[in-house]
Amino acid sequence: MIEPHAPAPPGAPPPWGTPAPLPVRPGTGRLLVLACVFVCAACGLVYELELVALASYLIGDSVTQASVVLSVMVFAMGIGSLGAKRLRWHAAAGFAAVEAVLALVGGCSAMALYAVFAWTAGWAGLWTAGPRCLLVAFSLVIGLLIGAEVPLLMELIQRIRRQDAGGAVADLFAADYVGALVGGLAFPFLLLPVLGQLTGTLLTGTVNVVAGASLVLGLFRRDLSRRARWTLVVANLTVLGVLASAAVLVDDFERAARHAVYGDDVRVALQTDVQEIVLAGGTHGRPLDLFLDGRLRVGGRDERRYHEALVHPAMNGPHARGLILGGGDGMAAREVLREPGVRRVDVVELDAGLIRLARHDPALAALNGHAYDDPRVHVATADAFRWLRETPRYGYDVVIADLPDPGITASAKLYSEEFYGLARRVLTPRGRLVVHAGPVQARPRTFWTVAATLRAAGLVPAPYRVLGHDAGFTPGPDRSAGESRAPHDWGFLLAAADGREPRLRLPPDAPPLRTLTQRSLNEDALPTPTTSLPPSTLVDPGY
Repeated sequence: MIEPHAPAPPGAPPPWGTPAPLPVRPGTGRLLVLACVFVCAACGLVYELELVALASYLIGDSVTQASVVLSVMVFAMGIGSLGAKRLRWHAAAGFAAVEAVLALVGGCSAMALYAVFAWTAGWAGLWTAGPRCLLVAFSLVIGLLIGAEVPLLMELIQRIRRQDAGGAVADLFAADYVGALVGGLAFPFLLLPVLGQLTGTLLTGTVNVVAGASLVLGLFRRDLSRRARWTLVVANLTVLGVLASAAVLVDDFERAARHAVYGDDVRVALQTDVQEIVLAGGTHGRPLDLFLDGRLRVGGRDERRYHEALVHPAMNGPHARGLILGGGDGMAAREVLREPGVRRVDVVELDAGLIRLARHDPALAALNGHAYDDPRVHVATADAFRWLRETPRYGYDVVIADLPDPGITASAKLYSEEFYGLARRVLTPRGRLVVHAGPVQARPRTFWTVAATLRAAGLVPAPYRVLGHDAGFTPGPDRSAGESRAPHDWGFLLAAADGREPRLRLPPDAPPLRTLTQRSLNEDALPTPTTSLPPSTLVDPGY
């Protein structure tokens, strides 16, 4: 409950009684407090961003996870501020205790979330939502502790020199907001690419506990009893010991967790500027699996079915010049090069690290048929959306959008009406565009929304799908959509630049296609396939 507060009369003693003298001048003391506010604010924002990033990576749907983390944290910060009122009579000891707990919880939060996801996310029963519950719990606890900082720091800054409340709040919030800016920029541009999520969060916790302990033990130690000082020293050294031990073991932890998530065949795991890439298998007769940010992108058992269904229907017509948007693994390029008459293939891929891996990893290069060694293949490392805007009209007979699933928030712009308008602009008058639109059975609404977006861009899509070998769950660690016993399938949409319905074709040895009918964009059930196409059959799908 919020208590009424009356301003103290001029000359009234401070609530904590007669303060002990500070070891520095008041101006220097205020500067040190504001510097600590700056550091603590930067650390607090890093904890928030780390929870959002890790939850989006492990659980999926970045918009939902960001909304959950931020809303819970803001709510908890308000509760923490109210709770800190009871500690303001012992502001120095209370602030030191809050920072020690915050450094321990925030610094270890990434490892704890990763561990729960790696070893328990597959459990059923009551623990089905275990990772999500832990995410909310960490958001709540960290928010409570961050919220408790401001009232305690307000007492400490007033402890140095009394001033009007408005001036103290302005100074405190200025340092807090600037620190948040630095933390928000440091996370994506320094901590994440250089140290990674786990080590970066542990380092943030270390900085947090050192800043809090240094301020209290260095500036306000005379406000503490001898016992309190020693308790504070032991507690902070314990926190530092835990964080340091975790930092030493983080590489072994990551390897063990990665094997728990991806299996024992992990050969390559690297973090590029764009995403995490993991290669599993590919040796001793084991199928090769490629994971991008935890999602299975290339499954060794099924990738040929996927890429044949993606590429070859679009090649029914002129196909001398082809454009592949995404597809840095080289599989789509391999299928394009199988067609006679291909003179040039341009691959536009955002992640240069994936291109290098597809060129030089022996197993991955063998799987893509060493497509990047073919002189007809030209690679551009660029954002597909921006690249299309700068490309002249009527340059390609075929455009293949081999992009991340439309259900991933980060790829939403690549399934927009403007994107398809730009793709149509670079097609020749008889050109075709094919789009991978995600699993039909698991996400029918998303699939038909992509179809509607293509129509809004002036294209008439022919929807079809192909089933994978796995009739159970989607293989791999992608648990973002939860467990689903829907058939493992891929949905595609083929559209012609001239506005007519295109014809579907596959090579004789390809898996059969199924054309689809659309009952309603809002229908939950999978639209019933109207035709089961044997290989090498031409058909006007109609829907």
